[in-house]
Parts: sequence; C-alpha cells; structure tokens
Amino acid sequence: MAALRRRVEPLDQSFNMLHHLAILGGLHTVSAGAECGTRRIDMLMTTAIACMARHHNTHYGHCLRGIKDGSIETGHLRCGNNFSVVDVASKREGIMRMAQQGSLTTRRGFLYGGATLAGAIGLPASGASAVEAAWAPNAPPPSVHVGTSSVAASSEVTTKSTRLVGSAINYAYAVKAGSWVFLNGHEAFDFEQGLAREVEGPPGNRLSGRPPLRREADYLLRRMRSILKGFGTDLNNAVRVDQFYTKGAAVSAYHLARFAEFGSYIPPSTSIIMERCFTARTNIHTSMIAVVPDPDHEVDKFTLPGQAISASGYNPAVAASDFVFVAGNMAFRPDGTLDPKAYVSPGRNWGGETAFRRQVHYVITDRLEPSLQAAGSALEHSLKAQAYIRGVENFPDFLEVWSQHFHDIPCAITPVPAKDYGNTESMIEINLVALKSGASRRKLVVATGIPEGATYGPCVRAGEFVFPSGLIAIDVDGRVPGREQADAFDALSLAGQLQGAQLMSYVDAVCKAVGVSAANVVRAQYFLSEIRDFAGIAAAWQDHYGRQPHPFACVQVPGPMPASGAVAIGDFWIYAG
Repeated sequence: MAALRRRVEPLDQSFNMLHHLAILGGLHTVSAGAECGTRRIDMLMTTAIACMARHHNTHYGHCLRGIKDGSIETGHLRCGNNFSVVDVASKREGIMRMAQQGSLTTRRGFLYGGATLAGAIGLPASGASAVEAAWAPNAPPPSVHVGTSSVAASSEVTTKSTRLVGSAINYAYAVKAGSWVFLNGHEAFDFEQGLAREVEGPPGNRLSGRPPLRREADYLLRRMRSILKGFGTDLNNAVRVDQFYTKGAAVSAYHLARFAEFGSYIPPSTSIIMERCFTARTNIHTSMIAVVPDPDHEVDKFTLPGQAISASGYNPAVAASDFVFVAGNMAFRPDGTLDPKAYVSPGRNWGGETAFRRQVHYVITDRLEPSLQAAGSALEHSLKAQAYIRGVENFPDFLEVWSQHFHDIPCAITPVPAKDYGNTESMIEINLVALKSGASRRKLVVATGIPEGATYGPCVRAGEFVFPSGLIAIDVDGRVPGREQADAFDALSLAGQLQGAQLMSYVDAVCKAVGVSAANVVRAQYFLSEIRDFAGIAAAWQDHYGRQPHPFACVQVPGPMPASGAVAIGDFWIYAG
C-alpha cells in the first residue's frame, strides 16, 4: 500500500494542480470555436505538462503566476535550468472536447479519459515522459526530447472475442490491426463451450479413431484457417507462427497436420517444449501472425544459399512490407548436428566460454545474421527478439553475450525460460523481427519511464508496431509486488493480481508514450511459472481495462522466475498505425 500511495499521491497533486489551473483559465466555460479559449487551453496544457514532469524544477505557484500575468508562451515553458518544447496544437481538439463533456474534472476522467500528460502515467518519478527518438545504424542511441501525445484507440484495430468457456474473461482470440492479423494463444478446445467432442473422442474411448494428438492439431489449425479466411486472408499469408508443446510426440503430430493444412509453404516457426499449455488437457499452443494481402503486404519467402528447407518445412525468413520475420534458431548446422564452435565436451570443467555462451554467440552470428542477409536485412536493423533459455541461471550470461552483439543496436528482447527443444543438446533458441535494408519505416527508441529492473531491454518502434522488451513486475524500489504475502493469500491469486496490475501499468506507459490506448495491444503473451496465476492476471486486466477484450496467450514455463517471488514475464505487441 505504501508503494501504491507513492505512485498515487503525485498524481493527486498533479490533478489538483491541473484542476485549479483549469478553473483559473476558464476551462469550464470555453467554446470549441473560440480562439481565445483555444489559446488559453494551449497555455494550460503547456503549463500542466511541464509542471507535472517532476524532474523540472518548477513550483505550482510559478505556474499560477505565469497564467495570471501571461508570461507563459504558448508551446514553451522555461523551468529552472531545463527547457522543454511541447507540441500542444495537436492536443487542442481532444482537450476541448473533454472540457465540453466535463470529463477533465475527476481523477478517473483525467487519468483514463484520454489526456496524456508528461509525468502523469501512473509511474514513479524516474522519468515518465513520452519519448520517441530516431536511431540510425552504427550510431549510438540518440538524445532524448520531451513531448506529449494524445491517447486514442485506433479505428484500424478490430477484435474477435468471446467469454472464454462461460467465464468472465473476454478473450480476444483474433485481432486485426491495419493489414496484420494476430491469432493469440490458440489451443484445441471450443472457446465458448470448452472441451470439444472432436478432440476428446468418444466418451470412455479416447484412443479410438485418429490419434488424439493428431485430432488436437487438426482441430487447432482448421479453426485458425477459418478465422483467417473471415479476415480475407489464409495460411499462405502467414508470416510467423509460435508453438509451445508439452512433449515431443505432440510436435510430430502437429507437423503432420501443419503440412496437410499449409501445403508447400510454412512460415518462420518457433517450437519450444514447456511445462504445460493453458489448459490441462491440451498439448499444443499456437499463435500466428498473417497479413491481408495487398500490393504493400505481399509475403516474400527466402531460403539460405546452398541450404534446403529444414525437415520441419518452415522458411527460415520471410518479408512483408518493410518487416522481416526470422524463425527460431538453435546452434545447429543444417545437418542437425551441433556446430563444433558451439560445442564443449561434457568432460571439460573449464576452458574458454561455457557451452551456453558459445551457443548464444553461434545463433546470433551463424544463424540469425545469415537469415537476415538472405532476406535483404542486417543485424543492425533488428527490432524485436525472443530468446528461449534452458535454465533461469543462464539469464545473466545470455544478457551479457547479447549485449556484446547489440550494445549499439537497439533491439527489444524478451528472455523466456524453456524446458526443451528440438534437440536435447540445445540450450537456446532465438527468433527475430527486423526491418529490411532501405525500409521506408524508421527505427525509433521509445523512452517509457519503466524502471530499469522491470524490463530486459529497450522499447523499439518501427512504423505501426511498438515492441517493448520483456517485462517483469518489479517496482521502482526493486521489489516484486505481493512477494511477502502471495503464499498466504493464494486463494486470491494475489501474486497474479498484484503483478498483473504492475505489468498493466507498464503497458499503459508504453501506450501513452506512443500516443495510443491499451486497446491497441494486439498480443499480450504471458509466461508463467504457475499457470493458475493467470486468474489473477486476468482479474488485474479487468480491473484495469473493464470489458476490453484481452488478446492473451499464456503457457507455463519452468520455474522459478529470475526475480524472487515473480510469477510472470510479459511480452506485448502494440499497434500504433
């Protein structure tokens, strides 16, 4: 509660200040067509924004005096030794509309009604201003500028959702954002009714008919294909597919079904064995990204020179529009054997880098880089990666090796604990999203104000997509919410609720930094050390966003998490087109 008060009290003070400024400036009586009212709102916005950014050395009274004597210029405010340029012109219409509706006169309306003000995003005062900074290859991250952004749900985002198995969870199983379609967290059960007869088999005779794992895979892929067709696309326009399984036999059954449904083309694929899927009865968990084809969104397929498509049948890389999607890669040669550069004999106790570190180096230099080059890209154009790591104790080594290659390359990164892979000698699998060389979209580094300990890397934007790095629920003081009491109140799923709420606050920070609402989250991927904690995360989502559909995918990974008491790593895709 103390931590919550520390976050809320500055917002209360900021709200009260803005409320008084609004009254003083006649905000309640302005007319949308009155030029004097418009100028007054410009000044109020400028003043409130600058004053609420707590790193500015400005006092409330100074702001009031500036309003009274007119010394504050529209669009500019000098605060102590700092100088910020704030673009308020584009915010005028939204703020005036809120003034007419009266939605700016309550804290809830102020915080959630659509106004985004620097310093008012529900985060500690470690720097919560919205920032986007362009980055060029081979250049250090650019300097930061302070700005503001309006919050709006994009009309380009549509969802297909339902109450999951009769529960209160409004599950967004499909999201279309612009020309992109996200299918999230699909497993072989009926979304509304639960267990499906065609998957379960005859009562009391589950083993009759087709093999149960094949029934599961067939059901899953046929429904995904049907949903894609409803959006005007199909499996041949998929650009990425992520699969999690409970055992190797499920992978074999799924591959047979995948060949049958996809035909000759299978998109870049990541396949990881985890502790369990979302439901206790399923063995295959799949998420997919596809495009609705148009002249700007055709799927271009690439292979590596001199190398055949793998036995699993997927393309190592594809491109659609400016984006390149690279499959999950392990440290293995095309013949399926571990490369000698990544191999350390089991009899060696030391001698150079460990086997794990060697595998990470190899995946980056000998697998990801060639795939990017084949698709007309390069490592410096990387945007987002997921790394599936055997053993949480290897997280520090992974991040250290990763930083050796990406120190000067901003790339969002989400490390995830994994149970097993296509080869038991593997210790790492990494997938990647990048921009093509010469792309019209620019890579931007987004400053969100999220505490450093709560995220594994930068937040990166390219065109319509925003890629936060993996998030873990650690507050500004380095504490995991509810760690001390979660076991005592497990009936509340307290750990899931409190940590879910912390994750949502970070998602809000990212969304506000790029000027969209959380309705533009197109995928919320949760990796949990205990699947039952999802009930708490779902409750936190509903408490935070009401009936807004939840586009989640959720599996259980090997525990424990890297931070003591943590139960989740969150990975989010946000559309800002």
